[in-house]
Amino acid sequence: MYELKLQVLKKLDLYILKKFLGTFFFAILLIISISVVFDLTEKIDNFFEHGAPWDAIIFDYYKNFVPYFANLFTPLFVFIAVIFFTSKMAYQTEIIAILSSGVSFRRMMFPYFLGAAVIGAFSFLLGGYVIPPANKTRIKFENEYVKNRKEQGLEKIHMQIEPGVFVYMDKYRAYSGNGDYFSMEKYDEKEIISKISARYAKFDTATGKWQLKNYVQRDFINGIEHKIASGSKIDTLIPNITPKDFKEERKYFEMMTNTELNRYIDEQTARGVGNLEEFLIEKYKRVASPFSAFILTLIGVSLASRKVRGGMGLHIGVGIALSFSYILFMTVSTTFAINGNMNPMLAVWIPNIVFSGIGIILYMRAPK
Repeated sequence: MYELKLQVLKKLDLYILKKFLGTFFFAILLIISISVVFDLTEKIDNFFEHGAPWDAIIFDYYKNFVPYFANLFTPLFVFIAVIFFTSKMAYQTEIIAILSSGVSFRRMMFPYFLGAAVIGAFSFLLGGYVIPPANKTRIKFENEYVKNRKEQGLEKIHMQIEPGVFVYMDKYRAYSGNGDYFSMEKYDEKEIISKISARYAKFDTATGKWQLKNYVQRDFINGIEHKIASGSKIDTLIPNITPKDFKEERKYFEMMTNTELNRYIDEQTARGVGNLEEFLIEKYKRVASPFSAFILTLIGVSLASRKVRGGMGLHIGVGIALSFSYILFMTVSTTFAINGNMNPMLAVWIPNIVFSGIGIILYMRAPK
């Protein structure tokens, strides 16, 4: 008897899991196909205007466009998939049959959470390690053939490149590779040891050194200047700094794997660089977004397992409304974090916390 019940449960788990994953991937495939058609219709004039070759359009842009938008829509379509097939099961009295057979509602949730775990792991690996390298190619294509955008340099740069070593640059021009009014200061605790200033700075890719023009170098003992040197040009090695540190790349954080993102945040924090909110938000979002699959699955099953007036359409309507509420909540909270009014981790996780509460309430009211 026990073995028979175990076999029934395994068949039930497989049945629900196949419906969950099948509906999810079909919905993602459908929306991505529609998105590609609309995107091509919108951008085809830009492609022709800037002379984009067809192989670049297909393999550089759309091949990398598909995983990016698939991962972007994952939380939304986890919810819609659960609502759709669970509501269908409820109106075909399958849910009633499952619960009447002695299977508890909590046990019935097992294959749902197993499906959410598969999708969450897929989303985490995709967002953390597959999409960032693909984004480099996609964003480069967009900058060249859609936006006709060039790299921009930063202004008023002031950073610590290693303990006691500070670099300042008034402006860096990415298109020419020249920096204006460069200076580097070295300190022993609070006492200055040396300072080198230059009117222009340019990185030599062949030697890996910075070429300083119209420079003045000062050395200090006990904070008092005792040696000064100047000249028209000098090559110097500046540790832990390259031109990419002075470039403002569009959505640079989207092109970093999890390992690169964590390393970049650590480096910039050690340098004393501020305005890392977007990078921190991206870091926390790559964990919070896959985790949201469990929360939205809980809400979806609890909501759609009950028959109500209005049928499946009401369930889907409520599900879509809750999905967009979740996305809106996430957008608003991350905007507050970018503006510096909220902790980035809290901003990313607060929608999950709030919707976890909604999920628990709906679970408690679900038919048992």
